[in-house]
Amino acid sequence: MGSDCRKVVGFLQFFVISFFLCSSPLFCDAADSITKGRGLRDGSNETLVSLDDSYELGFFSPINSSLRYVGIWYHKIEEQSVIWVANRDRPLRNRNGVLIIGDDGNLVVLDGNNSVWTSNITANSFEPRNLTLLNHGALVLSSGDDLSKVHWSSFEHPTDTFLPNMVVKVNPQMGEKRMFMSWKSETDPAVGNYCLGVDPRGAVQIIVWNGNNRWWRSGHWDKQIFSGIPTMRSTSLYGFKITSDDGNNISVTFEALNDLDKLKFQIQWDGKEAQQRLNETTRKWDTIRLLPSNDCDFYNFCGDFGVCSENSRLKCSCPQGFIPKNKERWDKGIWSDGCRRKTPLLEQRMKSSPNGTIEDSEQDGFVDVLFVKLPDFITGIFVVESCRDRCSSNSSCVAYSDAPGIGCATWDGPLKDIQRFEGAGNTLHLRIAHSDLTPVDSESKLSTGVIVAICFGGAAAIAIIALLLWKFRGKTKAATTSEPQNKTEVPMFDLSKSKELSAELSGPYELGIEGENLSGPDLPMFNFNCIAAATDNFSEENKLGQGGFGPVYKGKLPCGQEIAVKRLSVRSGQGLEEFKNEIILIGKLQHRNLVRLLGYCIQGEDKLLLYEYMPNKSLDWFLFDPNKQALLDWKKRLSIVEGIARGLLYLHRDSRLLIIHRDLKASNILLDEDMNPKISDFGMARIFGGNQNEATNTIRVVGTYYVSLETLE
Repeated sequence: MGSDCRKVVGFLQFFVISFFLCSSPLFCDAADSITKGRGLRDGSNETLVSLDDSYELGFFSPINSSLRYVGIWYHKIEEQSVIWVANRDRPLRNRNGVLIIGDDGNLVVLDGNNSVWTSNITANSFEPRNLTLLNHGALVLSSGDDLSKVHWSSFEHPTDTFLPNMVVKVNPQMGEKRMFMSWKSETDPAVGNYCLGVDPRGAVQIIVWNGNNRWWRSGHWDKQIFSGIPTMRSTSLYGFKITSDDGNNISVTFEALNDLDKLKFQIQWDGKEAQQRLNETTRKWDTIRLLPSNDCDFYNFCGDFGVCSENSRLKCSCPQGFIPKNKERWDKGIWSDGCRRKTPLLEQRMKSSPNGTIEDSEQDGFVDVLFVKLPDFITGIFVVESCRDRCSSNSSCVAYSDAPGIGCATWDGPLKDIQRFEGAGNTLHLRIAHSDLTPVDSESKLSTGVIVAICFGGAAAIAIIALLLWKFRGKTKAATTSEPQNKTEVPMFDLSKSKELSAELSGPYELGIEGENLSGPDLPMFNFNCIAAATDNFSEENKLGQGGFGPVYKGKLPCGQEIAVKRLSVRSGQGLEEFKNEIILIGKLQHRNLVRLLGYCIQGEDKLLLYEYMPNKSLDWFLFDPNKQALLDWKKRLSIVEGIARGLLYLHRDSRLLIIHRDLKASNILLDEDMNPKISDFGMARIFGGNQNEATNTIRVVGTYYVSLETLE
């Protein structure tokens, strides 16, 4: 009997405890939300945790501080990673704080009865309100549990961290928008000296300011990367998306290419823009990129018209036609004064002439400044047949660039923040006076004797060269016939034709993301002559192999980048549809286990695709060769299988487009220099809508002539 009584008492104790626990919404309701009238109390260590356990909201103290703040941080990570702070400038000095939805419907941080922070929205006090911490890190105040009616969101009022799926909205007419403010110090969340935001004028770019002065910029968005960060191509773990609406509003966001990756951009207290990824093994943050990372990254380090090159002996130089503005300071390594013109432009010389006439009336010309981050403050971007003519006809234009993905960009004022890269970047065409087109060292005068000696030496050299040419004329003639006839330098890109074909290629694709139309290729169109030169006129020596699409050639672009060129064969069973598939799909997919498409070319009947070069060929090259099979040990084979699986998971589940490859085989798995696998050949792929069971293009037998039963159903 006594034993039964003890059991009953124990049950009643459990029931009473459970009843009181269930009176708190943090225990019985969803742990990711609270309702109006309920609150989080600092003294009780109450927090909200997102449903997927990624983020946590509550009170915290920074390292080596007793002050209390309301913030959001990553859940279950020992290293403190605060991504948002409410009362950053008004900390609490005790543990009496409460976060609550007030009677007026606002979110409020209270210190006793005093409000230290509020969401400050116009609210309907009679409407029910819920506060919810979402899986992607946003804290939202909504009408009841209806998350489609959000009245306030922490993503619209960020602190110092840019998270995946967070949207920054800007308008070119309103100018730059400063969104993310650094902490005052490593342990003080108060507003610091640095801020990060977006400047949409000309072409979108990301800017860091130190107070009111520009501190660093990303370079302009070229529809693939920010052009001032060329390493984005080799280390991209995320995809930026920049779109505009009919009202000319621009939205900037990014998403992880692998949903399992935890990524963030943060403007640190010292002004560095950090891009970090969580290491799932160590549970610590790995820094992918930290900018600025060298002197040339700092804004306008070499002054107006100066060119900064981190790998040169002297970091700063003046372009052709320019000299240091203050030579004494320049020689001491103080380059901030920049450069000035040797000779004023024609328009300026005519204006300064008393009677409006001058002796030297030759037209101004342009010199090329290669491999650079284009200057800041683009005056305008135009769609024109000749960007050079556009600039030449405007006396205010000092430079132009026909940059792929940007268009015909022109500049009027002093050129600021020009940075030179190694084998990357764009070409800037800089306007200079005609007399400066051929550089002459005016400080040195050659004597008549020296001039005569040079003339005789030159004549002798010409005679020797002529003799050698005559002697080997047969060999020279044979070599000449196998080379392209036009030996003049050709442009790498054919921008005007690219713009025309972009709309044409996008036509047949009706279904895109969530029912939107797929746009045309966000890829540059290469000049055919440039590709011919890169592949030695498609020589047999450069031929890598033959596929269903046609032959594949190895090439080398003028910038030194190695490429693989796939040339559509007229006799192949694949045609224009597969060509369009490849351009539009791969151009919009970004993942480390998918081959990267660099561009395309259409010249008459020729259709070509340019890819990154894979030095270790394809997987079948190893698997079906008895001698090479031994190179693939079990560890390497497992790594390759995991890489292929990651690529397929991205295509089937994690990408913005739902893609079924339909021609996956060993020959379509390419291997880079580190034997990392990359899925290639998307000519047979099909696009599915978010809720579709049927694909958008016509069912037909393709590729290996195997079609799964699921495809034909």
